[in-house]
Amino acid sequence: MMRSLYSGVAGLKTHQTRMDVIGNNIANVNTTAYKSSSMTFSELMSQTTQKASGANATTGVGGTNAKQIGLGVKAGAINTAITTQGSAQSTGNPFDIMITGDNFFVVSNGSENFFTRDGSFYVDGAGNLAMTSTGYNVMGWGVDETTGNIKQDTVTALRIMSAANMTYPPEATTQANISGILDENDKDVTSANGKTVNLNFFDARGYSYTAKFTFKQSSGTASNEYSMELTKLLDSTGAEIDISKVKFGDNSTQTLQTPVTFAGDTYEWDGKQLKTKADNKVVADLSAAFNADGTLIDTSNDEAAAKAQQETLDAIAAAYGYEGSTDEFLKLYQKGANGTEVTVETMLGNMAKTTTAQGDLVLTTDKDKPMTMDGRFFEGVKVIFDTDTGKLKQVGSNVTDFKTNVDFTPLGGNFSNITIDLSECTNYDNKGTSTIGATSGDLDGLGTGRRLGDMIGVFIQKDGMIYASYDNGMTKLLGQIATAAFANASGLEKEGDNLYSATLNSGEFDGIGVDITAGGGYMSPGQLEMSNVDLSSEFTEMITTQRGFQANSRIITVSDTLLEELTNLKR
Repeated sequence: MMRSLYSGVAGLKTHQTRMDVIGNNIANVNTTAYKSSSMTFSELMSQTTQKASGANATTGVGGTNAKQIGLGVKAGAINTAITTQGSAQSTGNPFDIMITGDNFFVVSNGSENFFTRDGSFYVDGAGNLAMTSTGYNVMGWGVDETTGNIKQDTVTALRIMSAANMTYPPEATTQANISGILDENDKDVTSANGKTVNLNFFDARGYSYTAKFTFKQSSGTASNEYSMELTKLLDSTGAEIDISKVKFGDNSTQTLQTPVTFAGDTYEWDGKQLKTKADNKVVADLSAAFNADGTLIDTSNDEAAAKAQQETLDAIAAAYGYEGSTDEFLKLYQKGANGTEVTVETMLGNMAKTTTAQGDLVLTTDKDKPMTMDGRFFEGVKVIFDTDTGKLKQVGSNVTDFKTNVDFTPLGGNFSNITIDLSECTNYDNKGTSTIGATSGDLDGLGTGRRLGDMIGVFIQKDGMIYASYDNGMTKLLGQIATAAFANASGLEKEGDNLYSATLNSGEFDGIGVDITAGGGYMSPGQLEMSNVDLSSEFTEMITTQRGFQANSRIITVSDTLLEELTNLKR
């Protein structure tokens, strides 16, 4: 009778444990990535009152089975359905990730790694990808700076919002292409100014510029021959940049005769000073622009001196009727007696030091004898089309790949040489309209250049690769989320907060992890794995557990009654 009481109590206790498991499952029905548990029962032990005996051939008596009385029940095992996939719930958050497969995310509290199926992540104040509920860092692999590929070594915290990742570095334009139809009947092409084509490009610091090219029908030649010329270079503000040092095509310069006529009726030179004839007023003093040795004064660190120098040179240029920039005026030149090129700058310098070398020229003071100076401008690149097919035949001296170069590097270290591909240009009748235009980058879009880019978004691929997108059109690989796989995932130990830790029966974590795609799994950004609790099954289990509990309660009640009756017999 005492045995039945013991069995009843054991039954109550075990069914209560089962009810605890069921209650926890139901409580976590909406917990992200929660894995339901189930409990199995096991007989506690049995008391043997008589052992089994074997058959006796001599006496002809058969054997008897052992007489055993059970002593209750115990919880045999509590199993977690850890490999059963929960349903997917869309969130739209790019940092919410659901794993499909048997793998686990690896997270760390700074000293210990844990494992979870809860992919609700966010970016913390330090820029690390972290677990929303605990703040633990999500672990993964970084990018090898040498190769630009993922380096799968010991997992580390994924700092995706570091200062280096917030921007994408600029890059100079190195390739460009000009394509479209060049119609020989286009009035712009046949005009003196030519058909203008703008090329927008970047230097190495991401500053944007516009190079203006013109296509002109070559005079005195067949209609299929044109001259491509570089005419202007503008910065992003529209200001013109001196391109006298730029090299374009096979040749860097051309000779352009520039008449320079001194306004002798208005001005006169008086030694080193330029004065007005009417009132003898000084309008320019060479000492404000030149040193005693005839070299230009360095005014880079003196704003007042720079202003005075500029005013002096502007006044001299105006006196000679030159309408271009002062820098261009100083670069105008004549051939000296010895065949050397003598620039305006040299002539003025010689006047400033009151010496004139043999063979050097001086600026005339006679308005009736204008000087013809040579200026440095770009030679046009010859562009020739086949008269039968309308396709390109030659660009400069190039008769194969139809490319030419414009070398901006003399302008400074930020500029680069740009190779221009004209292979897509044609010479067809297009009703008098040319469609020719220029774009940065080659025909494959390489070498386009770019400005500095600011991060505008982060996206995660199915393999856990994390990329950033930037407003200059570029993307950058930031890292990869690592996962852990276990031989016996059911052997993991729950740590609370949707976390698990490795045990001897689950298998150890090697500290490196695995690519989720290695086992056929994948990640789904913008989704979360929900609980795999089946409410209908839990309610069924709850009813059967309740019935079992009630039955065991009845055992105790009846056993107690019988024991009471037995006690009363002794009285």
